[in-house]
Formats: sequence, C-alpha cells, structure tokens
Amino acid sequence: MEEKKFDKNSIIGFALIFGIIMWMMYNSQKTAQEEQAQKIKQEKIDKAKKAKEVATKQVLQTVVDTTVSDTVKLQKLSGALGSFAYSATLPSAKESFTTIENELVTLKIANKGGYIAEAVLKNYKKFEKNSGQLVELIKNNNANFNLELQTKDNRVLNTKDLFFEPTLTKNGNDQILSMKLKSGANEFLEYKYVLKAKDYMLDFDVRTQGLSKVLNTAKAADLQWDLKTYRNEKSVSYENRYAEIYFENDGKVDYAGLGKQEDETLEKATFIAYKQHFFSSILLSQVPIANVKVSSTDLVNDAKNDTVFTKQFKTTLPLAFKNGELDYKMNWYYGPTDYKILNNYEKNIEDIVPLGWGVFGWINKFIFIPLFGFLSSFMGLGIAIIIFTIIIKIAMSPITFKSFLSQAKMKVLRPEITELNEKFGKDPMKKQQETMKLYNKAGVNPMAGCIPALIQLPFMYASFQFFPSAIELRQKGFLWAEDLSSFDPIVTWKQHIPIISSIYGNHISLFPILAAIAIFFYMKMTSGDQAMAQPQQEGMPDMGKIMKIMIYLSPLMMLIFFNNYGSGLSLYNFISNLITIGIMLVIKKYFIDSDKIHAKIQENKTKPKTESKFQRKMREMMEQAEEQKKLNKK
Repeated sequence: MEEKKFDKNSIIGFALIFGIIMWMMYNSQKTAQEEQAQKIKQEKIDKAKKAKEVATKQVLQTVVDTTVSDTVKLQKLSGALGSFAYSATLPSAKESFTTIENELVTLKIANKGGYIAEAVLKNYKKFEKNSGQLVELIKNNNANFNLELQTKDNRVLNTKDLFFEPTLTKNGNDQILSMKLKSGANEFLEYKYVLKAKDYMLDFDVRTQGLSKVLNTAKAADLQWDLKTYRNEKSVSYENRYAEIYFENDGKVDYAGLGKQEDETLEKATFIAYKQHFFSSILLSQVPIANVKVSSTDLVNDAKNDTVFTKQFKTTLPLAFKNGELDYKMNWYYGPTDYKILNNYEKNIEDIVPLGWGVFGWINKFIFIPLFGFLSSFMGLGIAIIIFTIIIKIAMSPITFKSFLSQAKMKVLRPEITELNEKFGKDPMKKQQETMKLYNKAGVNPMAGCIPALIQLPFMYASFQFFPSAIELRQKGFLWAEDLSSFDPIVTWKQHIPIISSIYGNHISLFPILAAIAIFFYMKMTSGDQAMAQPQQEGMPDMGKIMKIMIYLSPLMMLIFFNNYGSGLSLYNFISNLITIGIMLVIKKYFIDSDKIHAKIQENKTKPKTESKFQRKMREMMEQAEEQKKLNKK
C-alpha cells in the first residue's frame, strides 16, 4: 500500500485554517472583554445615576417633611446641597408653577429648576384646523434646561433639581418673573423672564449675586438645553424633513444638517434655534458664547410607527464667570417660523427660514414674500397662489417670447445647417467654422434660446424653497385641499405596500397629478420645436431622443416626488405650466411667422456684419486650430 504524504499545498492550507481559527478565537475573546468592560462601565453609570436619583429623592423628602423644624432641615440638606440648602427651606420649595401669558403665548415656569415647563402657542392648532389641540412646544418633560454649578467644596449641583423662589411683578404691560435660587437672603442665582404684550420673544437674564464665595468661578458653568420636539403636522416625514438645528456662529447663520446624528462645535455662538418646520424654539445671547456644542438626533426611523417626536436637540453653552459672577443678557423665542415676524426682530433669526442661498434667497426675500404677502392680505390663499403665479409668468413672458423666437429662427435655419453637416461631415472643425459663419450672416445667436431658460431657472428653484416655508399656507384650504401646506389626498389606504408606501406614500394627491398632466402637454408641444431647432451634431447626444424620454420622465417625477409635498407648491406648478402653454400658443399664433422670420434671415445675410470681440476670438481660435491641423498632417 502506498503511504500517503502531505504535499506542500496541504500544509499551507492547514496552516491558513489554523491561523483563521486562532484569529477568530482572539477576536472573540477581545470582543467578550470589550463587552464586559462596556457592561461594567454602563453599570457604573447606572449606579451613579441611581445614587443621584436616590439623593435627589432624599432631598425632596427632606424638603416636604413637615415634622421637623427649618433648622433641622437645613442641617440635613447642607450635606447634599451645601450653601444652597437654604433655598430648600423656603415656602417656594415645592412642585408648583407660575404662569405668564399674553395674546400669543402661554408659558408655565416651574419652581423646581426655574425653567419653562410648558410653552403653548394660542393661535395655532396641531395636525389640522379643527383638531382642538393647541401647538405645545414644551410639555410633559420633553425639554430640559439646567445650569451645572461647581461649588468650592467640590460639589456638582444641577439647577434642574433645585428650588427657585418666584416673584411676579408688572411694569405696564410687561410681565416680569424673577426666579431665584438662593444660598442666603441676598445671595442667589436668578433667571429673569420679561414677557411683553403681543410678542413671541421674551427677555431672559441669567445672573448671580454674592455667589463668588460659594461657586468655583475658575471654570465655566455649563448651561444645558435639550428639547425633544413633538410632531405638529399631518405628515411626520414631511415635517421632519424641515426640522433641524440652526445657529449663528461668528456672525454667520448655518445649520447642523439632517443626518441621523449631527454634531457641531461653535466658537462664537449668538443664537441656537430648534426649528420644527413651522415652529421654532430659539435661545439668543447678546454676547457670543465660546465652545458651544450642539447635536441633533433623528427620532423618526419609521414614519408609520414613530409618530410622536421628530428630533432630539441638545446644546451645551459654557457660561464664563466675570469678576466672580454670571451676568448674561439673553432672549427666548417660542413661536412660528414666520419670516416676516422673525425679520422684525433684526437679530438675523429670519435666516432660519430656508429660502435658498444667493440669488434664490434674494428672489424670495424681495419678490416672492412681499408679492405673496400683499395678495394674501385681501384674498383667499388658493386664489392668491393663482394670481401670484399669473403675475410671475406674465412678468417672465418677454423672456419666454425670446426663447420661442430663437427656436423659430433655428428651425428656419435647420435645412442649411443639415446641408453643412453633410458637406463637412468628415471635417468637424471646418463644419463648426461654416456653421458659425451662417449664424453670423443670418443674425442668429444659437445661445439666445438657452439664456432665457437659464434666467427662469432661479425663479423655479426659488418657488421650491418658498412654498414649503410659507407658514401662511398652514391649515388653509382650497377646493378639495384641506391644507395647502400639506398633501391633498383624494385616495388613502392604511395597508403598507412595500416600496410604494416608502416612496410614494399611502395616499394619492390630486394637484401633483394635474401638474404632471400640464407638464406632459407642455413638453409634448415644445419638444418637436426644440428638436427641429437643434439638429443632430456629430459626437453629441441626440436631443430628439432625449426630449422624447423627458416627455414621460418629467411628469413621472412630478407624480412620485410631489405626492408628499405641500399642495400649494403643486398648485403653483400646475397653474404655472397651464399659463406657459397659453403664452406659447398665443406667441405661436400671433407673434411668430416662419415666413417672415425666413425673409428677415435672408435679408440679414445680405447686410455687412461686424464681428463682436467674442465672435472674432472664436474665429481666430478655429483658424489657428485648422492651421495646426494642416501642419500636423504634413
């Protein structure tokens, strides 16, 4: 019997298998160790948290204990609260609230923590017009406002766990609420709220008095502001698309982004805005604050199930001590994300309204907002959108006319261009030179049709930014649409259909269908002229085929992507395309005569032409290229 031997390949194979097994065992052990270390770390965190909760509970029990004297209370509380034990012995050391309100907003401030525990907007309803539920930006502990204080005896105290003493006064129509966390009769940390009549913004001061001997002032006190934003609109996914953190950093307004988790560090922050599509909570500071950390976490993993909250916003602002004390002049804003209201404050907070950058923003700020604001002041919002669209399209009609006229000229020249293509088909450079000569003689600018279209693009993009940001449309109906700021369903269903429900939604909106039909007919009417105006160039894509695809692709995109958008935007697109079709028919019938255009072109050919600098430069470059080509052949 022949003895079996291991060959070289077998030995290598076994060695690799052994190496892989050892690597897996090592990583498994390493993972187990990491998991154990993480478990121990988490247990420590949980233990510390539990101990803190127990300590807080004990403090509260001591505070509410009526069987002992204030002197005994003070002795017990001093062990946990140090000098601030004094505040827990005052009559205000209980779970109670002070309410300040005006015609627009109701704010409820808690004794415990001294922060705003409820913020209700009186003139806005949640979800739909007749829901009977007011918009509540803060309620049921969805917000946290805390100042972390370090004492000289190495205690770390959180103001959210301590009791403030409220004092409510009035100065004319202004309501002034002073919340003081006291360490003595004249030593305290004060939150001062001043609410004016008919105003969403209130003054907010943070200051200390006589605490330089109590607090460690060498290190900044961290102001922590968190907000878990409630859903307020009909579509949680659409609302969440516009919910994000905005901030002003070193004079520039920016935002953190819409990712699952976004974090930013700001060097000179002057305001932090938690924006919820149509409503915002904003904290402003009169002086820049350094090393501010903001974070945003998306809470909507599944729009079908995650229907209560949209985002988790967090901010940490280090408040530096000056001369041993804190003294910060701030403001709170709880109200609508309305450009006109925000702009009146002259604090740059209007820039949290996403109107687009550069020229797009200018169009919205100086044309769309004033014009639409004027129209909507004396007519229904649906009619205002229609009139607004008509005015914009009529103003753009001269540009539209130039575009169609250019197409008509190019259409007339098409036979001659086709002849040049056939004659110089093997010499692209010569063909280009002759084509340019033809254009020059005929007085035709091939770019004349593109420039008007490019001019109209910023207006189209501006509309995509304007309508989703227009709070005026919120819960305003028109025809079958109950809310022009949301989709207008004519058919809905509850069953989740894979892919369709995720992309298209569980409803069918009518205005996007009408807009898609209008786009289809517009492109059907113009695609032939555009194809005729631009003959096929060698080495270039066939525009005729591209236009045939776009005839069907553009309406399809409108149907899919705009089904979940606000119906006001779809109404604008529908009316806009209808008007464009009408203008095009009028121009073709009454203003463009192919025979007259042809005669004019032939007349232009006989006239002497002077080249522009650009044309001369292009001709010289072509001639140089042609000469170089001849030299290369030699």
